[in-house]
This record gives sequence, C-alpha cells and structure tokens, in this order.
Amino acid sequence: MDKLPRDLATGSMSDRAVERMTKPGENQRASGQHYPLGAHWDGRGVNFALFSAHAEKVELCLFDPQGGREIERIGLEDKTDQVWHGHVAGLEPGTCYGYRVHGPYEPAHGHRFNPAKLLMDPYARMVDRELICGDAHLAFPLGSPGQDLEIDRRDNADSVPKCVVTSNLFDWRDDRPPAIPWSETVVYECHIGSMTRLHPAVPEVARGRYAGLSHPSVIEHLQRLGITTVELMPVQGFADEAFLRQKGLRNHWGYSPLNYFAPERRYAHVSAIDEFKSMVRALHAAGLEVILDVVYNHTFEGSHVGPTLSWRGIDNASYYRLQNRDARYYIDDTGCGNTLNLSHPRVLQMVMDSLRYWVQEMHVDGFRFDLGTTLGRETYGFDRGSGFFDAVRQDPVLSTVKLIAEPWDVGPGGYQLGGFPTGWSEWNDRYRDTVRRFWRGDDGMLADLARRLHGSSDLFEHSGRGPWASINFVTSHDGFTLTDLVSYAQRDNTLNGEDNRDGHHANFSLNHGVDGPTDDPAIRNRRLRHRRNLMATLLLSQGTPMLLAGDELGRSQGGNNNAYCQDNEISWLDWTRLQSEQDWLAFVQRLIQIRKQHPVLRRSHFVHGQNRSRLAQLADIQWIDRDGGSMQDHQWLAGSRRFIGMMLCEDDEAPNPGGGGCVVPEVLLLYFHADGDAIDCRLPDPGGSSRWTCLLDTAAEGLLPDTASSEKAGGSVFVLPERTVQVWRMSDTRAQEPVAGIESI
Repeated sequence: MDKLPRDLATGSMSDRAVERMTKPGENQRASGQHYPLGAHWDGRGVNFALFSAHAEKVELCLFDPQGGREIERIGLEDKTDQVWHGHVAGLEPGTCYGYRVHGPYEPAHGHRFNPAKLLMDPYARMVDRELICGDAHLAFPLGSPGQDLEIDRRDNADSVPKCVVTSNLFDWRDDRPPAIPWSETVVYECHIGSMTRLHPAVPEVARGRYAGLSHPSVIEHLQRLGITTVELMPVQGFADEAFLRQKGLRNHWGYSPLNYFAPERRYAHVSAIDEFKSMVRALHAAGLEVILDVVYNHTFEGSHVGPTLSWRGIDNASYYRLQNRDARYYIDDTGCGNTLNLSHPRVLQMVMDSLRYWVQEMHVDGFRFDLGTTLGRETYGFDRGSGFFDAVRQDPVLSTVKLIAEPWDVGPGGYQLGGFPTGWSEWNDRYRDTVRRFWRGDDGMLADLARRLHGSSDLFEHSGRGPWASINFVTSHDGFTLTDLVSYAQRDNTLNGEDNRDGHHANFSLNHGVDGPTDDPAIRNRRLRHRRNLMATLLLSQGTPMLLAGDELGRSQGGNNNAYCQDNEISWLDWTRLQSEQDWLAFVQRLIQIRKQHPVLRRSHFVHGQNRSRLAQLADIQWIDRDGGSMQDHQWLAGSRRFIGMMLCEDDEAPNPGGGGCVVPEVLLLYFHADGDAIDCRLPDPGGSSRWTCLLDTAAEGLLPDTASSEKAGGSVFVLPERTVQVWRMSDTRAQEPVAGIESI
C-alpha cells in the first residue's frame, strides 16, 4: 500500500479505477463491516457503513469521477446494530458517492426520509464541490399549503456535493505537537480566509488559504509577536445560506457546519486534506500549536423548513433534539434552528470520532467548542457530568489536548461560565466586559477588575482548576476589533443587510469624541492610550490571554461588530499597516515579552496572599493603594475609585546563579489607573532597602517608559499620569548577601 501514487491522498483515481467506475455492475460486493463508520479504503476496495436507526432501506449511489453522473446504485442489504454496511471491491480513493435513505416521511413523528434527496455521508473526509443551496434540497414543496408536511419528489443530485473516498497517505516527516503548557500559552484567534487575502509576500494562489497561513512571512510574524497557539475559526466543511447568497454575501465565519470531518474546500487550491496537513506541519515546525474552533451544537440543515442534505434525511429523530409535544419542530438551544442530540450514543460517537480524527489524523492540538453549553445538555438541561464531558475525560486522546468552551448557548440556563468540568478552559466574557468598562471609566468596577486580574478564581477555583482555565480576551471575532472599540460608540452593521439590528448592542466602547477615523491629534492620542491600556491589562492578567488577529496591526472593520457575512476588505487583514502601526506592533511584542520573562505573571495556580516569601517577607499577592500600603475594605467600596495596584511575589526563593546564598524572589508591581487626572503614588518599601525599575508605561511616547533607564527608591513619591498602566520590578540591595537563618544553596 505504501507504493500507491501520492495523488490518492487527494482523492484522485487511477486510470484503472476510472475505467471500472464507468462500467456499472462490474464491482464485486460483500457484506463488509459495520465499523468504522464512513467510507474506508482497504487496498482491495471500499467499506461503506452508515448509521440509521429508523431507515427502511439504504442505497449507496456511485458517481463518475467528476461527480456529475450517477453510474451505479447499490442497496446496502446488511444491517448490524443499526448500521447499514457493505464492501465494494475494486473501488479506490477518488470514488464519488452519496446515499439515498428510505423510510417514513412523517414530520409529526420526527421522521423526514426522502429518497429523492441525495445525502452526504456524515463521516465523509472530502467533498467534491461547494454547496449551492436551492429549493431542490428541500424535502417538501416550497410554498405548499402544508409547508413541510408534504413530501417533495424532485431529485437534488445535480447540485448536492458528492462525498469522496480518501486515503491517509501523507508524509508528516518528524511532526510532533509543540505541547505548550497552559501557563505559557498565548492564543491568537484568526480566520484562514481573512488572514492572508491581502498579504503581499504570500503568492496569489495561496492567499486566503491554508498555504497562506503557513507561508514563512506569516509564521515569522507570529513568532516575532510571541504567539504560541493559533486558534482557527471554523475549517470543517460549511456552506453559504440561501438568504446570504441572495444578498450577494457569504457565510464568511463558517459557523454553519455541513460536515465534521472534511476540511473546508474554499481554503484549498487542490487538496484540502493535504494542504491542511501541510499547514499544521509547518506551524508545528515553528513551535506553534493549532486549535480548531468547532461547531458540534447545530448543523447547516437549520429548522423544520431547512434543507435536507445529510443528518435530517438519514435519521432526523436520532440526530436532532425534537420537541416532546410535536416532533415536527426542533428544540433550538442554539438560535440556529436545530440542536444536535448528543444524548444519543451514535450522535455522541460521531462527535468523538470526529474529534479524534482531527487530533490523530490531522494533528491538531486542541479545540474551542462553539456554544459549549449545548454539548453538555441532557434531557433535563445542562450537566457538567453529561455523557459528552465524561466521554472526553476518559478518552486517552482527547483528554490530553487543549479543550476550550464557549460557556453559553441561548437555551434555558444557557449561561454556564465557570460551570465546566476539570480539564476545560472557558472563554471569559466577564473578563472582557469588566476590562472594557473599567477603562471606559464606569463606576464601581474596582472589585470586579481585581477578580479578573487575579485569574477569576471566583469562577474557576471551586472546580480545582487554575488561572489557565480563564481564556481572557478583550476582543474576539464576535464584536468590535480593538481599534473600533476605542473609535465607535455604536455599531455600524448596515452592510449586513439586517437594518443594523444584528450584533452586540452592549459593547462598552468609547469613541473619544467622534465616531470613526479622525485627524484630530488629541483624539488619536487618547485612542492610542486606550488601546495600550486594554492590551496591557490583557497580557498582564493571570489566566490565558487571547488576541484577535489584526489587533496588533490596528485593524478596523469600520464599526461592524458582526462581520460574519463580509468576505471582503471589512474582514481581511491589511498588511500595509505593518509600517504605519510599527510602534504599536512593537508595544504588543514588548508586552508579550514581559509576560514570558516574568513567570509571576502567568501562574498555574491561584494565590490569595496567604503564602509569604521567607526572604522578601512579602505575600504572594497584595492589593496596593496609591500610598504604597494595602487596600482597605472601604476603598474597595468607593464607586468612583479607578486606581488599583497589584503586587506579585514569587512563591519560593531561587538559587543565586552567582553563588553565595539566595536571591530575593521576583516582585512585580502593576498599576492600573483609569481616571482622567494624574495622581501622586508612593512606591512600597518592604524592608526599607528596596529599589524599583519601571518596565512598562502606557503613557510613554516610545516603546520603553521614560523611567526605564533610572530607578526609584522604595518609598519614593512620583506622579502617575492619567489613564495609565505601569509595571515596576523591585530589586533589593540585600539580595547579594547571605541572609541570616537561611542556608546557602
């Protein structure tokens, strides 16, 4: 088998196989196996296996190599454990196929079988074309009096994507997962299509594709920035909804899955599988992890009046959650028309098989689960001990990769931030909103800001997780970019064609006097300071930081905070900004560098001021007032207070690399000052011999703070500018001498 031509991995057929495929009836058939599900080539032929608990008959449809003409229809006569299966000898990778599934068309009882509709295999690794959605894909006559209660007999085979048999041939060379510890992880959320569509160094054929993201110039950018982990917006097969096509728009984000195994075709030039694998291999070689944003909560088929393309026609009553009172209608906990039924063992199996496929065969390093609450829903509601979470936790493959939940959906009790089990991280929108509101100048934010800076122990520590469980972000694909957050008071989504009714209405943004671009230098400077403060807060907080692609380039979407359908310059990264925003880019690089250089900023466990260093005689964390002392209870309650200091001390002493005892553990002091007036601050002076060096000052005009070249003695009073973040590092003149009572190491 290892001597087969390489093009078999891309789904290309040999001349011998093409000739055989054009002569129907010449392929030998056998009962085959009911496991694994999907279409699998074994060197002698292809085994087909399809689950359907309620079908009465299943037909395998084989098509010519172009997927345009059906050349043979084979009934799968064998059924084992509700899996219909058969083996067809002589078939090879590149074979195009689909299914027709027979059974009752009884929507009121949850059944929507219609053999006139060619169906895609839920386990297909490759499809031959993009879906152009039309009326022929509806299982009922459009506009009929009974709506979806009547069956439609039109055949849709001409326009439905054909599934393609593949092989697993690929030269991974010495590829290994980077296995970045959570405490060192810096996530970069990006979109394959948007990332390189305008990149001048990327060849035209690779722009907006998998090959574009793995281009050396892009990898170099990510490495210089300091990113460790690339989180890709959906790359599992998806399609454009008909209503978007009618407006001349596309489903750019991809949160409308059509398949859970096949990489999206639009991001490939020839072979989506090989090109995706090549991208992962290149990113891994550069030390970068790859995480996929996956959508196992609903499918493209939508509500009861949506198209029949796969799961609905295979076994609607098994794959989807249906309403108890009327199984014609779907439970819609996702807001997308339907909800996958992960309580069903075969649906759960599909999701688990898909996840393992992406880890074992495609070599990805983890997943971010869209609307993660839906995955934990049982018949009685969300359960952190649901079958899905239990299955993942015991799985020897999936339990070892990064798992991130978007901890909400739109169903009852859908907001579950902090409610996911051990081993999971979660998108922390409480962090996003608190940080935005603090720097906007809202009253009463101080106590909650401290919780978010601390890693949100109030949300995650109860389950035994550490600060890494909090995925901290200020911006993401869903909402304003960082530049727009400081430039627009209101969203402007008019180009989406929904009368500006879509997208978040509570953005906690600040335009500093005028919406959109301006030449006013005062407004531009205030906006830049605001950006610096938000980014500094993100990268100095305990927890796992996530940056939105393009924020390091000052990217704007013109005030659009829901660019899901904008596959154009609104969403694409403008790489010419590398020059105009080089100072800002250097500032972000400096922040990530500071985070990496100082482990005290990225602890793997929560600290509460209860442990003290023997040498520094300081607690592991202290909240500092402007006079250098500890914050008092009444100060936390002052609603108009917009200043806080956080002093962090390493837990244990480290040996002096020069010999002669121990060095004092590292101590950092972080000031967050959101008020519009400068204030006097006194640096703490523990022990009476400390000196402080400023590492970062967001009020400084250049990359480094004005005070970086000088030190200040502990107890010194200085002016802290308005709306500023500063980072100070303490040194101690006693650090070079052995300390009485402490043995030399």
